[in-house]
Amino acid sequence: MGTEHSKNEGRRSMVFLRKGPKLPAWEDALLSGKEPKSLLKRGLRYVSVSLIMKGMTSTPDFLWGLPEVQKLNLSCNQLVVIPPSLGKLDRLVVLNLGGNCLKRLPKEIGLLRNLKVLFVNMNCLTEVPAELSLCRKLEVLSLSHNCISQLPLSFTDLTSLRKLNLSNNCFVQIPLCVFALRSLDFLHLGSNRLENIAESVQYLVNLQIFIIENNNIRTLPRSLCFITNLELLNVNYNAIQTLPDDLYLLRRLPRIAWNPIDKGLHIAHNPLSRPLPEVVEGGLDVLFNYLREKKEHN
Repeated sequence: MGTEHSKNEGRRSMVFLRKGPKLPAWEDALLSGKEPKSLLKRGLRYVSVSLIMKGMTSTPDFLWGLPEVQKLNLSCNQLVVIPPSLGKLDRLVVLNLGGNCLKRLPKEIGLLRNLKVLFVNMNCLTEVPAELSLCRKLEVLSLSHNCISQLPLSFTDLTSLRKLNLSNNCFVQIPLCVFALRSLDFLHLGSNRLENIAESVQYLVNLQIFIIENNNIRTLPRSLCFITNLELLNVNYNAIQTLPDDLYLLRRLPRIAWNPIDKGLHIAHNPLSRPLPEVVEGGLDVLFNYLREKKEHN
């Protein structure tokens, strides 16, 4: 009887274990005695590790012993700190830290000299380490949905940067270092506290998409009209009353746009007084003709 009873107890225990919550992939791998390298996925372009939505409050130590990783996704967890050991992954090309609780980035991020894409959106950052500017190959950087109000002047060294998302932060003015990023073709500064755009914006000669919606901007600088590569200019939800007479120089803007993803001039929800809102509603050709004629008469 005793033996039979113990067998039944054993079966019940096994059933209980099987019905328990499924372990995250990395914990399952380690507890089963597998090498952490079994988590590496070798794709056509990158050797990657993905630990998305694992409920992690800290990073597992084994990560820093995988120097071959080129793409690391730690997004949508509850990470509060990224340790200095991050600098050991010097082959990283893509790093996604979005959707965590990070208050700062380690200065060792500057050791990631091959990094091209960095997402740190939706965190709690109040500043960005100057060492990030040592990542000279960086092409895409998203710092949206944080609490950042300024950037280090050393960001002028990020000469390869093409796409920069600074939306949903605390910027009162566009950081001066941004105007030195001549390779930018995408710049998003929506939902900040901007009150103006400096004339220096004209130096962003390769800019194609410029989003500054939902700020407190009252006027657009004349120099903005010289960024003739612009295909999308979104100034919705500001305090703009007048438009610069030279706006018609932006010939690549195809239309007055209403859908957020459409290329064109987005200018809804502004208290326009000159030109009259009716002129704007007539379409881009009507608007541009009005501005051209107005300039000639002046």
